Amino acid sequence: MLFRIIISLILFAAVLTLSALTELHPALSGLLFAAVYALIGYDVVWRAVRNIFRGQLFDENFLMTVATVGAFFISEYLEAVAVMIFYQVGELFQSVAVGRARRSVSNLMELRPDTAIRIGEDGSETQVLPEEIEAGDLLLLRPGDRAAADGIIEEGSTSVDTSSLTGESVPRDLGAGDLILSGSVNLTAAVKLRAQKGYGQSTAARILDLVENASAKKARSESFITRFARWYTPAVCGAALLVATIPLLVTGRWSEWYAWVYRALTFLVVSCPCALVISVPLSFFGGIGGASKAGVLIKGGSGLELLARADTFVFDKTGTLTVGSFSVTGVFPEEKKEEIISAALIAESRSTHPIARCVCSLGEADCSGWEITEQSGFGVSARRNGSVILAGSRRLLEGEGIPCPEVSDVGSTVFVAKDGVLLGRITVADTLKDNAVGVIDRLRRSGCNTVMLTGDGEAAASAVARQLGIDRSFSGLLPADKVRLLEEIIKDRNLSRGGVAFVGDGINDAPVLMRADVGIAMGGIGSDAAIEAADVVLMRDDLTSVLLARKVASKTMRIVKQNIVFALGVKLGVLLLTGVGLISGMWLAVFADVGVAVLAILNAVRAMRLPKLQ
Repeated sequence: MLFRIIISLILFAAVLTLSALTELHPALSGLLFAAVYALIGYDVVWRAVRNIFRGQLFDENFLMTVATVGAFFISEYLEAVAVMIFYQVGELFQSVAVGRARRSVSNLMELRPDTAIRIGEDGSETQVLPEEIEAGDLLLLRPGDRAAADGIIEEGSTSVDTSSLTGESVPRDLGAGDLILSGSVNLTAAVKLRAQKGYGQSTAARILDLVENASAKKARSESFITRFARWYTPAVCGAALLVATIPLLVTGRWSEWYAWVYRALTFLVVSCPCALVISVPLSFFGGIGGASKAGVLIKGGSGLELLARADTFVFDKTGTLTVGSFSVTGVFPEEKKEEIISAALIAESRSTHPIARCVCSLGEADCSGWEITEQSGFGVSARRNGSVILAGSRRLLEGEGIPCPEVSDVGSTVFVAKDGVLLGRITVADTLKDNAVGVIDRLRRSGCNTVMLTGDGEAAASAVARQLGIDRSFSGLLPADKVRLLEEIIKDRNLSRGGVAFVGDGINDAPVLMRADVGIAMGGIGSDAAIEAADVVLMRDDLTSVLLARKVASKTMRIVKQNIVFALGVKLGVLLLTGVGLISGMWLAVFADVGVAVLAILNAVRAMRLPKLQ
């Protein structure tokens, strides 16, 4: 395109010079200008003709073709060619801007390696496509290789680069038993890993699918522009026809047909909706692409627009506001400590809940023969030969008819009972994340309400809420309770007018993430629930990413609104001036069309630059 523009400008200048130095016959002059026009504008005319046969009559190609061919018809050769050249200059700016935005997203495509090395049962090494990998395959990952599937290291240790997933530049040191995520690059030593999933279900594949389909979730602003252009273009074509005919019919001065046709053609050039049709989607695309480089994955313009409007942020506690690594802070009563721990170890031995893992760090127990059942949100029961051990919340024990005393422990309390008798309790506490206080404070200072939902007891929840400065907190909640409370918050217009965002760790918060106006999954690496349920996935387990995501969304929406107001304002102003005859030259029409489009596109490109967190 750049080459065509340069050659067309040279030929255009040559024809102008030839016309100025010699008396060219009008037919020859028209032929020379037509040759330049064909070089610079053949693709626009072709698209217009092709779209007519496809039933897509009213678009910018049609408007430009009618206006410039019409200019040839009234012998305005110079302006016809000049308008087309400047239009193509605008298209060049557009393609460059779109290319930059697309590259910011397409860099994620590097997450997918071309091949992987599978180790057979006999130790042989075979190069395979990522799609051929199945769960359970043993893979060799050499230095410099990109992991093709999520896998557990079975042999060796190394450092891996996860920057393409998280935006973090510091490598991670991993050894046997650690998880390597697909898309990570092995840096130092060869390792063998056992694939946990096939490539299609891997973290990299899910991220690529999320980004590739982001455009399918259009924001309301994008949908408005699409609907607007569908009605706007036919309307201005009709208006141009009226401008060319009504004055002649009313006045009867048919000798002035040239002036009114020229004015109508200028009207058509001005009316091209390029600035809106291109700059608004480009702004969303740029915002999504820029955020992805920092490990913030946004599922389309709708999620971005909703996040920008959100004025209430609801947080899960464990793993989101707190580290999620628990430690036992007390066993009560002291005189029964060994009996309480022994019973708790049997009950919690097979649970994967973080609190259960913490309790199990106190020792080991022989749980052979015990039938262990876990009830989500309540706790664990273990049964053998008529003996029953219960370890969990007050609800679990009281549901079995075992009364529990009121306690004011800071942290989570695990009540332990055996054979219908309460033995005591184990207190487990979590610690706040380093930046949690600062993030909550900045959200509140920006005018947002903050709420915390947790399954922990009242004492633990109140202590965390007090430390963080959370506006409201709700404790002792089951997953269903969280959904119910979130719905009440969404309906409470006094609390939230712009929208409600829920921030969770994405592992067990899928129902709440899906119910919120915008769901934000923290530390979504490797979490299928996060990528499926959330509107925004933060690949880093860092609360400041919430602030970054919100600033990206706000900046993008600000740019979108600027482009809509600017483009519509200039367009309507110039259209009115053209219609009443105050603007009669196509040069100003070209500025109103191409100039506005270029300025709007350059403004949209700013969405790709990440805002700074002050």
